[in-house]
Parts: sequence; structure tokens; C-alpha cells
Amino acid sequence: MTGLGLLSALPEKLFAFEKDNIENISDVPPKQTDSPRIKFSVIGINHAHINSQVDSVIRGGGALVAVYAKEPDLLAGFTKRYPQVKIAASEKEILEDKSIQLILSAAIPVDRAGIGIRAMQHGKDYMVDKPGIITLEQLKEVRRVQKQTGRIYSIMYSERFENKATVKAGDLIKQGAIGNVIQTIGLGPHKMNINTRPQWFFDRKYFGGIITDIGSHQFDQFLFFTNSDKAEIISSQVGNVAHPQYPGFEDFGDIMLRGNGGAGYIRVDWFTPDGLKTWGDGRLTILGTEGYIEIRKNIDIAGRDGANHLFLTNRKDTQYIHCNDVDLPYGRQLVDDIINRTETAMTQHHCFLATELALKAQKNAQKINFNKA
Repeated sequence: MTGLGLLSALPEKLFAFEKDNIENISDVPPKQTDSPRIKFSVIGINHAHINSQVDSVIRGGGALVAVYAKEPDLLAGFTKRYPQVKIAASEKEILEDKSIQLILSAAIPVDRAGIGIRAMQHGKDYMVDKPGIITLEQLKEVRRVQKQTGRIYSIMYSERFENKATVKAGDLIKQGAIGNVIQTIGLGPHKMNINTRPQWFFDRKYFGGIITDIGSHQFDQFLFFTNSDKAEIISSQVGNVAHPQYPGFEDFGDIMLRGNGGAGYIRVDWFTPDGLKTWGDGRLTILGTEGYIEIRKNIDIAGRDGANHLFLTNRKDTQYIHCNDVDLPYGRQLVDDIINRTETAMTQHHCFLATELALKAQKNAQKINFNKA
């Protein structure tokens, strides 16, 4: 038994809201246009990333119509933020509404692929929080249905799409600021916040493992910045090195990989200390033939205030660029793609390849054991 059937038998606390990585979301959502370009709805709101997903599509010209979720407490918070939304009585009500063009989801990760499959089978495009797929078996079925239906299955890799410094780095690299990219080093540290976590957070069968979950961001960025459309895992390792009370959990992982456009190293962990004033000191270093870029996504520790810090060093000079005013185009581009049946936000090949690499690295990872005995 998997998906909703499995989850229906589990304690209510399992469905709690996952609050990681939400500091950069505005308290006030964008204003919905009176002349929307598309209409969209939401199925599953178990992670706070749903707020940035909805905001992104609203900024792109979409109108939020309805939401379905099993949890009254989560619905209360969601409808307070988006008072215009209608609460649907069932998933079926949303799927069979022919006026809806796009479904968003931040359900418990094990359920996300199934929701997407049903959305595509009902003629709708789909945008899902990462990890959008947590097993290779799910990926195979999602690919089959996506090819069969021709619908869009978009995973919102928010560390790129929703981080202004990372968007700016992409523009600079297109302009030739550091020459040809040779390597990316992606660091994805996160803060545990144990007391706020739902039960599913600590059980790998619901979130897929640390590489599948957090690492999916880093694979997306590696493919994007190295301009790779093929890649292989050189090595990967995972472990639970400091949380034995949660035997189904992983708190550390790293990966070496190689694509047809560059090399990459990824490290992900749950060891951001409570003393840091953000959920994680996420960093990305992009090495080029004529310079390099370092992005400090969320904080410049003991340095400049705020987030979105970019440092550029090349043959001309060294400069700091604060990126708070950079436009985030993903939501607008996705709405364009829904209307025009194009791939400007992200190609389907890229979306699935980033996930495939994460899943393979997770499946084949060596287990870390630091016990000296």
C-alpha cells in the first residue's frame, strides 16, 4: 500500500505543516489580477513551499481558484493568506473542473507523483514542490504519462527559481562573465527545528532520503549552470551521523558527478546551528575558465544584511552584487508555457534528469558510519 491509502491509516500529526525554508516569502501575497491569463488550483499543502509556488503563479498572471487538503488547520492558514480561494470538497472536484489549467501541490512527498499523474490524465499541467518524485518507479510512470498526455510536469526547484542571486548568476554567465563553466559546488545546509517537524519528515519512505529531497535542488543547478543534458554519478554517500533517535532519517550526504558540460560536487546536511539567523547558509560556487561566482543565498554571515548576495571575480575585477531587485521569471515563464505549449521555464528533459540523478545517487549511495569501534 502506498500514497493516500497508506497515509490515511497514520496519526494526524503526520500531516503537519513542514516549515523549512520560508523566511524569504513575503507576508503579503501578490495581488491577483482581474484579467487572469490562466486559472489554477492546489491539491496538498503539507509544506510551506506552497506559498512561494502560489505567489509565483499569481505574479505570472494566474488566478487561484480552489484548494483541497485533508487538514483543517493547514486549510485555515492557507485561506487566511489567500482569502479568495474556494475550499474544494475533494481532489476529484478540482481535477474535473474544466476551467482549471494548472494544479499545484506541496503534499507529503510520497504522494506528489500520484497527484501529478492524475492531474495530467485530467488534461491539466502540474507544478510541484521538490522532491516532485521520490522513487525511480514513480519517475518511470510519471515520464510515461507525461509523454502520453503532452502535459507539463514542472518541479519547482526553488533554490534556483526563487533565489534572486541565483537568477542573476544565470544572466551573468549567459553574458560570458566567467567564460565557460567548468564546475559547480552546491552546498545545501539546513536547520533541523526538530520540534516543528511532522512525523513523516523523519521517515525516508515518505520523503525519499536526503539526496532525493534537498539534493534535487543542487542537481538542477548543476545541470543548468554547466549546460549539461547528460550526466553520471561518480560517487555518493549518505548517513545518519548524529540523530540515532530517528533511525529512518538521514542528516548528511554528498555527491560527485560529471556532465557533458562540466563537473559538480554537492553537499547536503541538517547541521545548520540554531545560532544562524536563517534556515541554512546555502552557497553555490560556479567556476569558469575566466573567473568564478559565489552566491550566498540566504545570509552573508557576519557580513552584509539580508539575502541574495553574489560575488563575481573575473579578469577585469572583483565585485559584489546585491540582487534584491532582480526579477524572478519562473512563474511568468511557466504560465507562458501553459498557454503557448513551449518550454521556456524549464525543459521537461531537464526537469526529469535532475530528479533522475538525485534518485540514482540516493539509491546507490554508500552508507556512512563514523563509529570507531
